[in-house]
Amino acid sequence: MQRPVFPLMLALFVLIIFLFLLNLLLGSVTIPLDAVIDILLGKSTHTIIWENIIWKSRVPQALTALFAGAALSISGLQMQTVFRNPLAGPSVLGISSGASLGVAFVVLFSGSIGQLALSQLGYVGEVAVSVAAIVGALSVMALIVYVSQKVRGNVTILIIGVMIGYVANAIIGVLKYFSVEEDIRSYVIWGLGSFSKVSGDQVYLFISLMLLFIPLSFLLIKNMNLMLLGDSYARNLGLNVKQARFLVISSSGILVAIVTAYCGPIMFIGLAVPHLCRAIFQSSNHRILMPASLLMGAVLALFCNLVARMPGFEGALPVNSVTALVGAPVVASVLFSKRKQDLSE
Repeated sequence: MQRPVFPLMLALFVLIIFLFLLNLLLGSVTIPLDAVIDILLGKSTHTIIWENIIWKSRVPQALTALFAGAALSISGLQMQTVFRNPLAGPSVLGISSGASLGVAFVVLFSGSIGQLALSQLGYVGEVAVSVAAIVGALSVMALIVYVSQKVRGNVTILIIGVMIGYVANAIIGVLKYFSVEEDIRSYVIWGLGSFSKVSGDQVYLFISLMLLFIPLSFLLIKNMNLMLLGDSYARNLGLNVKQARFLVISSSGILVAIVTAYCGPIMFIGLAVPHLCRAIFQSSNHRILMPASLLMGAVLALFCNLVARMPGFEGALPVNSVTALVGAPVVASVLFSKRKQDLSE
C-alpha cells in the first residue's frame, strides 16, 4: 500500500536543511550556529578564519555533496528501470571505469613522459583530471549508446558495459605499473572519492551543470513508467522503446560522468537510494520515485560527508568507505525484507 507522499517528501526536505547546517557547523573546527548564520547573512562580526572556512570549504563541499547525491540517485533509478535489475547502478555500464581510465592516462603522461608528478601541478593538475575524467566517461557512454541502437536486448548492453569496465580496469593496472609513485598516490586518492575537490569557480560550473541535467531527467518519467511494463506492452502503448532506452541511458550517463569528473567515483549511493525510496514510499511510480530519490540521495550524501569529516578528527575519511558502510546494509536489509514479504504472500 502506497504511503502518504507529501509528509514524507517534506520530512526529507527538512532533513536536508538540517544536515546542510550540520555540515557547516561541524568539522575539525567547530563554529557556533549564530556565527554561521551571521557569516551566511554577510555580517562581518567574526574572524576571517571562520569566514574562509565557511565560504571556501564547507559551503562548496556541502553543495557538492547535495547535488552529487541527488544526481547519482536519479542515475541509479534510471539504470535499475531500463535494465529491470535491482543490482544495476550508475557504474554498471562502465562509465565510471571510463572516467578512471581517462584520469589514469593523465597520471601516466604527466609522470612517466613529462617527468612531473600530477600532484605538483596544482590547479592545472585538478583541471586536467576533471577534463580527462569527462572525456573518458563520455567516450564510454558514446560507445554504450551506439551499442544500444544496434542491439535489442537490455542484457546484451549490460554485459557489454561490464566487459568495458573489465577492459578499462586492466588498462588502468598497466598504466599504474609504469607510473611514478607520486602519481599513483594521487590516482588512488582520487579513486577514493571526495566532495571537497570542488572549490572556487568549479563549484559554480558543477552546480550549473546539475541544475541543467537533473531537471531534464525528469522529462523521462513517463517513458520510465512505461518501460516498467515490459518492452512488448510499452510498444503497444506507443512507446519507441529503442529511443526511450537511448534517452534514459544518455541521461544517466551524463549525470554519472559529471559527478565522477568532479568528485571521483562515488559508490553505493546510486545503488542504495532507489531501493530505500521504494521501501519507504511503497511505490514503483516514477512520478514519486524520481523526486524521492533526488531528496533521499541528497540526504544520504550530506550524511556521509558529515561522517567523513567527523568532528574533532583532523582530516577526512574517504567518502567511498563511508558510503559503502552506509549503503551496503541498506541494500541488504531492503532486499531481505522484500524477500520476506514475497514469501509471506
